[in-house]
This record gives sequence, structure tokens and C-alpha cells, in this order.
Amino acid sequence: MIGPTAAAGMVLKVEPLRSALGRAVATLPQGSRRVYLGADGRRFEQGMAREARDWPGLVLVAGRYEGVDERSSSAKPTSSVDRRYVLSGGELPALVVIDAIARLIPGTLGRAESAVQESFSDGLVDWPHYTRPPVIDGQAVPAVLMSGDHAAIHRWRLQQALGRTWLRRPDCSSGAA
Repeated sequence: MIGPTAAAGMVLKVEPLRSALGRAVATLPQGSRRVYLGADGRRFEQGMAREARDWPGLVLVAGRYEGVDERSSSAKPTSSVDRRYVLSGGELPALVVIDAIARLIPGTLGRAESAVQESFSDGLVDWPHYTRPPVIDGQAVPAVLMSGDHAAIHRWRLQQALGRTWLRRPDCSSGAA
């Protein structure tokens, strides 16, 4: 049984964290950021990924179990990223942050518009997507997508994205395009 003064899990010590951050920061350009992955920070969303893409460098601090010693103020990150779920450590959230940022760097994806035309790039979830053949199990690709009318296709996609966002992710609807 855990008593009122006993810690429930491990905490990163000040000296190893300070040493590791010092070495990491020394290799990065001026103006680089240190970000702690914890429950008390700004929520990580697509807009933050776009901001971070333009930072000169980034060090992610991934706590383990209970996090980091509160006295590590000299090693404290410049900001923190919120995650609203509990894991044993911050390694997986760090990979999520890295992937979200990296895919926005020009040349990472095969086509530049892939990073623009997707869920949350404009505050909406994505529209439905279809492949060939045009009919599967009696379900056809919407005729507008086969029409070649690019303006009509654009309108259909926007309408679908707005509807999906409103129905499935109403928390995102207020910032929609």
C-alpha cells in the first residue's frame, strides 16, 4: 500500500536531466526549443506542429512514470505539451510529436499538398476517400467524384468535411473554415 508521503512511481533526477539537456542544447542552433511532454502543458494540435516546423531546433523531454523532479528549473523546458492520457513514459508521445512535425517539412512527403489536404489542416476532419473499382458490394463512388468537375468536387469535399466534423468531432467545429 502506498502511504501519503510515498511516491507512486519513478521520477527523473535533476542532475542526469540537466546533463542530458545541456549536451543536447549545445548541439542545436540559437533559439531552439525544449519541450516537456506532460499533463500540464499546451495541448499538442496541428497548429503547434506547424509552429514547431519553423523552429531552428527542438529537444523533447520525455518523462518516465511520474515525470521529472520539480527542482530541475535550470533544466526546465521552454514549454510543455499536454497529453490527456497516461502512459509509462513520454517516448510514444515524443514519436507522435516528431512525426506530426516532420511530415510538414518540405520534401518529407511525396507531394506537398498531402500535408495541406488532410484532417485538421484547416480545422476540419477529412472528407471520405475512395479507390477503384467504382462499385464494391453495391456501394458506388459518389458520381460527383467521377464527373471531372473540379469545382463541384471541391464543393462536395468541403461539404463532407464540414458534415463529418460537425457529427464526429464537434469539439473541432468552432474553428472550422
